[in-house]
Amino acid sequence: MLSIIDKLRQGLARTRQSLAASLRGALDRGRVDEDLFADFERVLIAADVGVEATETLLARLRERVRAESLATPAAAEMALKAEIVALLESVPRATPADPARRARPHVIMLVGVNGVGKTTTIGKLAKREMDAGRRVLVGACDTFRAAAGEQLAAWAERAGVEIVRQRSGADPAAVAFDAVAAGESRGVDVILLDTAGRLHTKANLMEELKKVHRVVARRLAGAPHEVLLCLDATTGQNAIRQAKLFDSTTGITGLVLAKLDGTARGGVVVAIANELKLPVEMVGVGEGIDDLVPFDAQAFVEAMFEETGAGHPGGGR
Repeated sequence: MLSIIDKLRQGLARTRQSLAASLRGALDRGRVDEDLFADFERVLIAADVGVEATETLLARLRERVRAESLATPAAAEMALKAEIVALLESVPRATPADPARRARPHVIMLVGVNGVGKTTTIGKLAKREMDAGRRVLVGACDTFRAAAGEQLAAWAERAGVEIVRQRSGADPAAVAFDAVAAGESRGVDVILLDTAGRLHTKANLMEELKKVHRVVARRLAGAPHEVLLCLDATTGQNAIRQAKLFDSTTGITGLVLAKLDGTARGGVVVAIANELKLPVEMVGVGEGIDDLVPFDAQAFVEAMFEETGAGHPGGGR
């Protein structure tokens, strides 16, 4: 089985190839000067790191170049990678990293617009939890989208987990309530709640999600323990706009970035961390049921820059 870093290498192949091609000319320069910083700026913007995060990173890099007397482009690039890692790791996590410290049952509510890969992500996450020895139940709370329940049921079967679902058009909050009740009575460890991604208006969708959140909290104190927003990495900066909308409504605790393997703009992870201060918990790096990996800043940056020729993040002269 592939390691996390190997899966990230595969998922970030398009981003890495784009970065390597863009950085090749910059690293051929003989010195650290304004032209090099301009090259770095173009590379970061092209990778969808975003203007704000790019400015932050370059300001930190300038300080580091002066403080450490970095004299070569390769050393400057290594310092840039270290600054990206530091930025990603600066975002605090709202939930325990150690599953043993979770509440039981631990309720995770996944939200996001239709088409981002939310239901697929639930299937992959269910498989991860099962592989870790935890008993899992999924709740099919998206009762509005045609065949949403069937799709989730198929993923639940593949992952080998239980499912609670009702007829199409049923009250999503009622499904969530039943799923949590069933999870408690059956002694499961993790409950994953799928939710709708589109109603007639954004206002209707957000009100429905708030209702699901309230009902779950009434059934089980402290739940949902995590509200994960699933974003499509291929949408780039639009993912940030979606995150702002959902966070203002449901109180996002973390992000899952799906379809990272389908874009050359994987730097959007950095933009999200810088602008939203929300941690990326998981990334989807392929279509298989095992292609969802925990986000690790160091491994992510190593995988993203691997072919640019300056070693690992961490500095240098």
